[in-house]
Amino acid sequence: MHLHFDPVGGVAGDMFVAAMLDAFPHLRDGLLAALDRIGLPPGVTCAVVPHRDHALGGVRFDVSMAAADAGGHRHHHHHDHVRYAAIRERLAAAPLATAVRVRALAIFALLADAEARVHGVTPDDVTFHEVGAWDSIADIVAASYMIDGAGVRTCSIAPLPLGSGRIETAHGTLPVPAPATVLLLEGMRTVDDGLPGERVTPTGAAIVRHLGCAAGPGRQPRRLAGTGIGFGSRRLPGISNVLRVLVLADEPAAMMEGGGGRDEVAAIEFEVDDQTAEDLAAGLDRLRAMPDVLDVLQMPAFGKKGRLVSHVRVLARCDGEAAVVAACFRETATIGLRVQTVRRAVLDRRSAIVEVDGRAVPVKIVARPDGVRTAKAESDALAADASAGRAGRERLRRAAEEAALLRRDGTDEE
Repeated sequence: MHLHFDPVGGVAGDMFVAAMLDAFPHLRDGLLAALDRIGLPPGVTCAVVPHRDHALGGVRFDVSMAAADAGGHRHHHHHDHVRYAAIRERLAAAPLATAVRVRALAIFALLADAEARVHGVTPDDVTFHEVGAWDSIADIVAASYMIDGAGVRTCSIAPLPLGSGRIETAHGTLPVPAPATVLLLEGMRTVDDGLPGERVTPTGAAIVRHLGCAAGPGRQPRRLAGTGIGFGSRRLPGISNVLRVLVLADEPAAMMEGGGGRDEVAAIEFEVDDQTAEDLAAGLDRLRAMPDVLDVLQMPAFGKKGRLVSHVRVLARCDGEAAVVAACFRETATIGLRVQTVRRAVLDRRSAIVEVDGRAVPVKIVARPDGVRTAKAESDALAADASAGRAGRERLRRAAEEAALLRRDGTDEE
């Protein structure tokens, strides 16, 4: 399933959750039950509210922390500052499905890193104010639940409105977009539609960054299976303050013998002979991190006059070809490259997150042509556990792969 987001009014955490709830209403009860399990303080309630404006009807996701006054206006209490370490510990201990917990932690980690870079501190020293309030914690857990429950495989987003003006924060008056939002949106397409105010919040930007949204829905045929409209709390002049999501179901791929399918990707190749190995390695790592890049391969080769060069081959989604080509020129010393569209045969695969000895390990499960299923634990997740040692990491890898192959109910799948 592919989701395409249209940020008509912008993107905020509550708008994302509301749009997903409108598109997948069957997840409503499960979401509210999950939010009950994270230990919201007394008086904090979450509600899914039908909403309309002058033009559209949809849903609002409302986290209420104060009673309405006589005029019907909500007043949110100012909460104490919340350290990122405390949020991380609370979420790590929350009785949520592993995939939901891992996503929520990942989104908060993105926020903490952005805030740390803005303020010149380490992530653990970050103190959240607006983002750390209970409504944003609920937004992020809810977004993680909806992503997991909807079975999102890929997503894309239209250009994001920049907004303009100033906002008042616990750090004082800041420009729009907020500095943390700017860092989270690096590399994404934006547009100035002339409307002022904060159009993309840090929480909304972190969710989009976590999803790795591509620029467009892609060239391959997809069936429009549904849509959702999520309202924000502000009113905008002349347009609806909504985030719209289009639910696009993949058409069955042209099947090859033994299962799997075929698609097309952009193959970008070039040679580098005048860049230090360390600098090139760092540049290729930044290429790998791009959402449209599928793989980066580097190999030694002999160039002109028998000189040793690095041959680089980048596979990218066809829709992201232009952005990836620009990044190749930006991150490496090459002055020319070759681009071609190639057919790719792929086996059916899915990702799962399994919990072994209290550790969440991502595992890729592949259906082979002979009907055999194989599993491969993500090496980066294992390598991060330095305390386990080589033998401990190998045992953890085997246990995670065995657990993933035994699972057949789809629990905790990404």
